[in-house]
Amino acid sequence: MIQVLRETHEAPASVQQRIRRAGGENRYGEPNFRVVWGGSRLTWIGGRWTDRDAHDNLIREVVELRQVPKYLPAHRWHIERWTPPEFYGSPEVWYEQTCEVENGVRVPALGPYPARGEYEHCFTLETATGEFIPLNPAACDWIARAVEWSRRQPRQARRLALAAREAARARNFDRAADEVLDDAFLS
Repeated sequence: MIQVLRETHEAPASVQQRIRRAGGENRYGEPNFRVVWGGSRLTWIGGRWTDRDAHDNLIREVVELRQVPKYLPAHRWHIERWTPPEFYGSPEVWYEQTCEVENGVRVPALGPYPARGEYEHCFTLETATGEFIPLNPAACDWIARAVEWSRRQPRQARRLALAAREAARARNFDRAADEVLDDAFLS
Protein backbone atom coordinates (compact mmCIF):
# COMPACT_ATOMS: atom_id res chain seq x y z
CA MET A 1 0.00 0.00 0.00
CA ILE A 2 1.22 3.51 -0.85
CA GLN A 3 1.02 5.93 2.02
CA VAL A 4 1.67 9.63 1.51
CA LEU A 5 2.36 11.73 4.58
CA ARG A 6 2.15 15.50 4.50
CA GLU A 7 2.05 18.23 7.08
CA THR A 8 -1.42 19.76 7.36
CA HIS A 9 -2.75 22.73 9.31
CA GLU A 10 -5.98 24.69 9.59
CA ALA A 11 -5.93 28.46 9.94
CA PRO A 12 -7.49 29.57 13.23
CA ALA A 13 -11.16 30.55 13.07
CA SER A 14 -10.27 34.08 14.17
CA VAL A 15 -8.02 34.53 11.10
CA GLN A 16 -10.66 33.09 8.75
CA GLN A 17 -13.34 35.35 10.24
CA ARG A 18 -11.13 38.41 9.89
CA ILE A 19 -10.27 37.73 6.25
CA ARG A 20 -13.96 37.01 5.56
CA ARG A 21 -14.88 40.44 6.92
CA ALA A 22 -12.11 42.07 4.88
CA GLY A 23 -12.99 40.36 1.58
CA GLY A 24 -16.72 39.71 1.88
CA GLU A 25 -18.67 36.68 0.71
CA ASN A 26 -19.37 35.07 -2.65
CA ARG A 27 -22.80 34.17 -4.04
CA TYR A 28 -22.83 30.94 -2.01
CA GLY A 29 -22.27 32.71 1.31
CA GLU A 30 -18.66 31.49 1.44
CA PRO A 31 -15.70 33.83 1.95
CA ASN A 32 -14.15 35.50 -1.09
CA PHE A 33 -10.75 34.96 0.55
CA ARG A 34 -9.38 32.17 2.68
CA VAL A 35 -6.07 31.16 4.22
CA VAL A 36 -4.78 27.62 3.61
CA TRP A 37 -1.64 25.70 4.51
CA GLY A 38 0.18 24.63 1.34
CA GLY A 39 0.37 20.96 2.37
CA SER A 40 -3.33 20.91 3.26
CA ARG A 41 -4.62 22.31 -0.04
CA LEU A 42 -5.21 19.61 -2.61
CA THR A 43 -6.34 19.82 -6.21
CA TRP A 44 -7.37 17.30 -8.85
CA ILE A 45 -4.86 16.41 -11.55
CA GLY A 46 -5.55 13.84 -14.23
CA GLY A 47 -2.99 11.95 -16.23
CA ARG A 48 -0.60 9.01 -16.26
CA TRP A 49 0.74 8.21 -12.80
CA THR A 50 3.69 5.98 -12.01
CA ASP A 51 3.69 4.40 -8.56
CA ARG A 52 6.97 3.13 -7.10
CA ASP A 53 7.88 1.37 -3.89
CA ALA A 54 10.42 2.56 -1.30
CA HIS A 55 13.25 1.09 -3.42
CA ASP A 56 12.07 2.92 -6.57
CA ASN A 57 10.77 -0.27 -8.18
CA LEU A 58 7.81 0.21 -10.51
CA ILE A 59 4.58 -0.97 -8.93
CA ARG A 60 2.15 0.20 -11.61
CA GLU A 61 1.27 2.84 -14.16
CA VAL A 62 -2.30 4.06 -14.22
CA VAL A 63 -4.32 6.80 -15.93
CA GLU A 64 -6.63 8.46 -13.40
CA LEU A 65 -7.54 11.56 -11.43
CA ARG A 66 -5.60 12.12 -8.21
CA GLN A 67 -5.61 14.76 -5.56
CA VAL A 68 -2.18 16.33 -5.10
CA PRO A 69 -0.89 19.38 -3.19
CA LYS A 70 -1.83 22.52 -5.11
CA TYR A 71 0.83 24.91 -3.81
CA LEU A 72 4.56 24.98 -3.46
CA PRO A 73 6.14 25.60 -1.16
CA ALA A 74 3.86 23.28 0.79
CA HIS A 75 5.15 24.53 4.15
CA ARG A 76 3.78 28.07 3.82
CA TRP A 77 0.46 29.80 4.40
CA HIS A 78 -1.29 30.82 1.16
CA ILE A 79 -4.13 33.26 0.63
CA GLU A 80 -6.70 32.27 -1.97
CA ARG A 81 -9.44 34.27 -3.68
CA TRP A 82 -12.66 32.70 -4.91
CA THR A 83 -13.17 32.74 -8.68
CA PRO A 84 -16.70 32.27 -10.10
CA PRO A 85 -17.45 29.28 -12.37
CA GLU A 86 -18.07 31.46 -15.44
CA PHE A 87 -14.39 32.46 -15.33
CA TYR A 88 -13.59 28.90 -16.48
CA GLY A 89 -16.11 28.95 -19.34
CA SER A 90 -18.86 26.39 -19.80
CA PRO A 91 -18.43 22.75 -18.74
CA GLU A 92 -18.21 21.80 -22.41
CA VAL A 93 -15.41 24.31 -23.04
CA TRP A 94 -13.64 23.23 -19.84
CA TYR A 95 -13.53 19.57 -20.85
CA GLU A 96 -12.67 20.42 -24.45
CA GLN A 97 -9.68 22.46 -23.32
CA THR A 98 -8.47 20.33 -20.40
CA CYS A 99 -9.04 16.70 -21.40
CA GLU A 100 -6.10 14.61 -22.48
CA VAL A 101 -5.98 11.10 -23.88
CA GLU A 102 -3.60 8.62 -22.27
CA ASN A 103 -3.59 5.00 -23.49
CA GLY A 104 -6.98 5.59 -25.09
CA VAL A 105 -8.43 6.87 -21.81
CA ARG A 106 -9.84 10.39 -21.77
CA VAL A 107 -8.95 12.16 -18.51
CA PRO A 108 -9.58 15.78 -17.47
CA ALA A 109 -6.04 17.01 -16.75
CA LEU A 110 -7.29 19.76 -14.41
CA GLY A 111 -9.99 17.69 -12.77
CA PRO A 112 -13.74 18.14 -12.84
CA TYR A 113 -15.38 21.38 -13.96
CA PRO A 114 -15.48 23.86 -11.04
CA ALA A 115 -19.27 24.24 -11.06
CA ARG A 116 -19.26 26.25 -7.79
CA GLY A 117 -16.17 28.23 -8.71
CA GLU A 118 -12.73 27.60 -7.31
CA TYR A 119 -10.27 29.21 -4.94
CA GLU A 120 -7.16 30.39 -6.75
CA HIS A 121 -3.79 31.44 -5.37
CA CYS A 122 -3.48 35.08 -4.49
CA PHE A 123 -0.48 35.43 -2.17
CA THR A 124 2.10 33.34 -0.29
CA LEU A 125 3.03 34.48 3.22
CA GLU A 126 6.82 34.56 3.05
CA THR A 127 9.62 37.11 3.08
CA ALA A 128 11.05 38.60 -0.10
CA THR A 129 13.83 36.01 0.14
CA GLY A 130 11.36 33.12 0.50
CA GLU A 131 11.68 32.62 4.25
CA PHE A 132 8.77 31.43 6.39
CA ILE A 133 6.44 34.03 7.92
CA PRO A 134 4.07 32.89 10.68
CA LEU A 135 0.37 33.37 10.09
CA ASN A 136 -0.50 36.95 10.91
CA PRO A 137 -4.18 38.04 10.95
CA ALA A 138 -3.33 41.68 10.22
CA ALA A 139 -1.26 40.73 7.16
CA CYS A 140 -4.05 38.50 5.82
CA ASP A 141 -6.56 41.31 6.33
CA TRP A 142 -4.28 43.81 4.58
CA ILE A 143 -3.68 41.47 1.61
CA ALA A 144 -7.41 40.83 1.09
CA ARG A 145 -8.14 44.57 1.21
CA ALA A 146 -5.23 45.36 -1.15
CA VAL A 147 -6.37 42.76 -3.71
CA GLU A 148 -9.94 44.06 -3.61
CA TRP A 149 -8.74 47.66 -3.91
CA SER A 150 -6.56 46.82 -6.93
CA ARG A 151 -9.43 45.02 -8.65
CA ARG A 152 -11.53 48.19 -8.46
CA GLN A 153 -8.84 50.28 -10.16
CA PRO A 154 -9.26 51.03 -13.87
CA ARG A 155 -7.21 48.82 -16.18
CA GLN A 156 -5.23 51.77 -17.48
CA ALA A 157 -4.17 52.72 -13.95
CA ARG A 158 -3.06 49.11 -13.28
CA ARG A 159 -1.06 49.01 -16.51
CA LEU A 160 0.64 52.32 -15.70
CA ALA A 161 1.47 51.15 -12.18
CA LEU A 162 2.99 47.92 -13.52
CA ALA A 163 5.01 49.82 -16.12
CA ALA A 164 6.28 52.24 -13.45
CA ARG A 165 7.23 49.36 -11.15
CA GLU A 166 9.12 47.55 -13.91
CA ALA A 167 10.92 50.76 -14.95
CA ALA A 168 11.98 51.32 -11.32
CA ARG A 169 13.25 47.73 -11.12
CA ALA A 170 15.26 48.20 -14.30
CA ARG A 171 16.77 51.47 -12.98
CA ASN A 172 17.67 49.80 -9.66
CA PHE A 173 19.26 46.86 -11.48
CA ASP A 174 21.26 49.18 -13.74
CA ARG A 175 22.40 51.23 -10.73
CA ALA A 176 23.49 48.10 -8.83
CA ALA A 177 25.27 46.70 -11.91
CA ASP A 178 27.08 50.02 -12.43
CA GLU A 179 28.25 49.98 -8.80
CA VAL A 180 29.56 46.42 -9.11
CA LEU A 181 31.36 47.23 -12.35
CA ASP A 182 32.80 50.46 -10.94
CA ASP A 183 34.11 48.55 -7.90
CA ALA A 184 35.62 45.88 -10.18
CA PHE A 185 37.46 48.43 -12.30
CA LEU A 186 38.67 50.46 -9.32
CA SER A 187 40.10 47.41 -7.56
